Amino acid sequence: MANFATETERRPWLPLPPWARGTLVTLSSIAVTMLGLLFVTFLIGRVMPIDPVLAIVGERATEEQYNAVYRELGLDRSLAVQFFYYVTDVLRGDFGTSLLTARDVSTDIARVFPATFELATIGILFGCILGVPLGVIAAVRRGSWIDQIARVIALVGYSMPIFWLGLMGLLLFYGILGWVGGPGRQGIFYEDMIPSVTGMILIDSLIAGDWGAFRDAFSHIVLPASLLGYYSLAYISRMTRSFMLEQLSAEYVTTARVKGMSEWAVIWTHAFRNIRVQLITVIALSYANLLEGSVLTEIIFSWPGIGSYITTALLSADMNAVLGGTVVVGLVFICLNIFSDLLYKVFDPRSK
Repeated sequence: MANFATETERRPWLPLPPWARGTLVTLSSIAVTMLGLLFVTFLIGRVMPIDPVLAIVGERATEEQYNAVYRELGLDRSLAVQFFYYVTDVLRGDFGTSLLTARDVSTDIARVFPATFELATIGILFGCILGVPLGVIAAVRRGSWIDQIARVIALVGYSMPIFWLGLMGLLLFYGILGWVGGPGRQGIFYEDMIPSVTGMILIDSLIAGDWGAFRDAFSHIVLPASLLGYYSLAYISRMTRSFMLEQLSAEYVTTARVKGMSEWAVIWTHAFRNIRVQLITVIALSYANLLEGSVLTEIIFSWPGIGSYITTALLSADMNAVLGGTVVVGLVFICLNIFSDLLYKVFDPRSK
């Protein structure tokens, strides 16, 4: 007698609904990516030509002191055991103690990351609000003077060193014209006057209802955020133009125009709708780069963000701070990828 086993009996995972399987796959991917990130940062801490024990005890320490700290750090264990304890510590939010500040690295990161987040968020908003329309207009008016200006803006944004633009911006808008605030997040008068709720000065000043502090904070952030926004604008406008040119040459756009549809509807309802998923990827990558790649901007403008924190820690051989900051930056990329995947399902029906 033939065995007519049902599909469900042969494949017991089928009863899981599609959303559950998708969630399981996503969580597995996140876990593997996170484990790989921790493995890479662990190797960085072991191959760097910096002796963590010597950085703690100093060059004049005795051999007994050196060996005691060596065992206290767990460096006498095998690499597999060290990696296991490293992973468990990170999962508990324990990155160790910073040699520079003598505080927990997690506490330092919680203090400096909001500054970078605030700066990068304003920068990406600036880049999106101006870059996307500029790229669309440049594609629609291909070969016109608007297209030429957009291409020059993108070229300058890619080729001009940001440290030079930052210094020239400070000289012109702060030193000569006095239109913006100087380096730092706040002026001396408002320093440490606003209670920290979110760590972002603009939001905290609004919560406190101090409009003077808000104006002062905005005058300090507008120039560095504009510089970061300009670099994201150059990238976003260039990619938007490329995506739109591809869509505008498609047959469905020609068909829509032949049917008498308005040019506005052809551009924004049909062509632009089909590049939204691609734009999500571009904007997410640009945002991630601003969050982790604004080191020079933070140094030039004395902005106490995570980029300057990692750089200072690296120059001081503070490996706990370096590895903790690196893990946080990696988590930012992972979170932005997850958020992008969620937006894909919203804007692209084929991914549902």
